[in-house]
Amino acid sequence: MTDTPLLSVRNLVLDIPVGGGTLRAVRGIDFDLDRGETLCIVGESGSGKSLTSLALMGLLGKTIRRSADRMEFDGTDLLRADAGTLRSLRGARMSMIFQEPMTSLNPAYTIGDQLTEALLLHKSVGRGAARARAVELLEKVGITGAANRLGQYPHQLSGGLRQRVMIAMALMCDPELIIADEPTTALDVTIQAQILRLLHDLGREMNMAMILITHDLGVVARVADKVAVMYAGELVETGPAGDVFNTPSHPYTRGLLRCIPQPGKTERGSTLGTIPGMVPSLIGEVEGCAFRTRCPHAEPACRGTIPRREEGAHAFRCIHPDGKRHAEEEALA
Repeated sequence: MTDTPLLSVRNLVLDIPVGGGTLRAVRGIDFDLDRGETLCIVGESGSGKSLTSLALMGLLGKTIRRSADRMEFDGTDLLRADAGTLRSLRGARMSMIFQEPMTSLNPAYTIGDQLTEALLLHKSVGRGAARARAVELLEKVGITGAANRLGQYPHQLSGGLRQRVMIAMALMCDPELIIADEPTTALDVTIQAQILRLLHDLGREMNMAMILITHDLGVVARVADKVAVMYAGELVETGPAGDVFNTPSHPYTRGLLRCIPQPGKTERGSTLGTIPGMVPSLIGEVEGCAFRTRCPHAEPACRGTIPRREEGAHAFRCIHPDGKRHAEEEALA
C-alpha cells in the first residue's frame, strides 16, 4: 500500500429537494480506501449507502445536490472533473456492480456486445481479444457454456446469471476500484459465498480496492478489511473489521450484531435481537444523534452535538465514551 489513499472522501453531503423541504440523505461522511483494501458499508435500507456509491461514480440524478471538502480518486478531483474525465475513469479504472441487473443491462443488445463495449472503448484491443476476455470472465464467475452466452440477450438469462454477467462486466478492464452494491442479491445462498470469495481473491490478486455495500453482516465478516456502519445518512462507526465486530462501540452497531445468529453462541430456537422503532425522517435539519429515539442509552444530551471518539483507527459518534461498558451491560441483560 502507498501512503496516499486510492480514494479519499471528506465531508460528503447529499441533499435532495422534496415537497416538504430538503432531504438530508447523506450527512458529512469521511473515509479513505487504500489499494487492495475492502471497505464494507453496512446499514439498513434507506441509510444512504447506494447514494454514496452513485456520488463517487458521478451518476447522481440532476436534482441531487452534492458537496464535499474532498473527493479524490488517485489524485483526480471527482468533484471538479468534467464529463470526459469521468467517462475515462468509469469502466476503466472505477467500475460498479449494480444491485438490479435487469435494469442495468440493455435489453436490446447481446451479452457479448455489452461485455466487450468498455474494453473496446478504454483499451487498445481487437474485437476477438475482447470476446476472449469476456468468455474468460464469464467462466470465472461460474457461468457454464460461456462462449454461447455471448449471443444471448438479458431476458434469456435468469436473475442469478444476469448478476454474474454484471460482475464480469465490472472486471473487464481490470479496474483499480470496484463498487459493489449488494452484488449477490439475486443469487441463492449457496452461490453468494463463492462470488464474494471470487471478488475478494481478485482484489488481492490485482491489488484492487473494493467498496462492498450490504446489509448482511455475515458477508462483511468474511471479506472486509474495514467496516463503515451507516445510519440515517451518517457514518456512526468505522474501523478495522476485527475491532468493529469484536468491540462494537456504537449502540446501533451492537443492535445490528444482535440481529444475526453467531456460531457457537446463539442457541438453537432462541429469539434473535431486534432494533425497536423506525428510522427518523431526514427532511429538514437533523439535530443531535439520529439514533436516539431507538437507543437504550439515550439521554437529553443526545439532542446536542455528538462528538467523534477515536481509539486508534476505530472511531464512533456517541456522547458516551464507554461504549464497551454498555456493550457488556447489554450482553448481561
